[in-house]
Amino acid sequence: MAELRALGIAARVEEGGAAFQGKTEALGRANLWLRTASRVIVRIASFRAQAFHELERLARAVAWERFIAAGALVRFRVTSRKSRLYHTGAIEQRFAEAIEHRLGKASDVSKLAADEETGTQDADAQLFVIRVVHDVFTVSIDSSGALLHQRGYRQAVAKAPMRETLAAAMLLASGWDGRAPLIDPMCGSGTIPIEAALIARRIAPGLERTFAFVRWPEVDEARWTLLRDNARGLALPRASTLIRGSDRDAGAIDAARANAQRAGVDGDLGLEVQPLSAMRCTAAVGGSVVTNPPYGVRVGEAAALRDLYARLGQIIRSRCPDWRLVILSANARLEAQLRLSLSELVRTRNGGIPVRILRGEVGG
Repeated sequence: MAELRALGIAARVEEGGAAFQGKTEALGRANLWLRTASRVIVRIASFRAQAFHELERLARAVAWERFIAAGALVRFRVTSRKSRLYHTGAIEQRFAEAIEHRLGKASDVSKLAADEETGTQDADAQLFVIRVVHDVFTVSIDSSGALLHQRGYRQAVAKAPMRETLAAAMLLASGWDGRAPLIDPMCGSGTIPIEAALIARRIAPGLERTFAFVRWPEVDEARWTLLRDNARGLALPRASTLIRGSDRDAGAIDAARANAQRAGVDGDLGLEVQPLSAMRCTAAVGGSVVTNPPYGVRVGEAAALRDLYARLGQIIRSRCPDWRLVILSANARLEAQLRLSLSELVRTRNGGIPVRILRGEVGG
């Protein structure tokens, strides 16, 4: 919500996200600038149907030609709950036939499964999301294409990488303003420091990628190009503070440097190979340590991590007075080892694992 408000877009909270009304320019700004959203979908039709003959008639009335051209490759994601029409394959078939009826037999309907975790779905396939609840069909079109966390810079990864959107959520939820010092002492392939640099330099996260809505027949590509060029002109030439990242794994730091270079922020980061025990905070107050330590689910066992958390807490308390710690956590017992007063900022999921973004203030 805060991100949308900052873009001048009035929105309301809905289950699973936020909703807003707007024209193509608002859609473009949302895709270009939202740092924490997974995708932006547009609702194009809603109707009630309890029999397939009703569904067929109403689906054919949808103005599909506004969003795809004849011969376009399309795919569907269909869910149905508490409805008379519950067979998702049969529902998908009716919508595919409706598109072919409206646009002609040249339409190419893809039935291939998409792997959104890895982004291996056909980049040219337009996704339609069909939700059926209590016999009401809501038809939406995906305007983003590849999920928005795929900024394009992260090609080299370390173990258990976090999504770019989650890293941005940690930074924004913590209140970091892009001007105070920031350190990630377990940075892995550099996602948190890179997202911090993008925020500090006001670089739109979607600046160097493409979006599905640009291919829609009614979208003026020249206006989209102008919108993107304007965003590029808002970027600052450099961050106002040095953003540091370190990791004991030399391979992870190599990956972080490569990713930072692709993101265009390598000059804003200080990346080095060093253990947690070597971490030092600057003399400045008001800085942030933002990190995603292992929490004993995928990378290491929780029992073996107690010392790591205890050490992190001791270093923060002794070397970082008047700073704040922001961590991603899935284990309350490990959190306790920090010996800091922690407040919960956000609950979400990371790779299917329930996690919390926590903030702890360190008194001087």
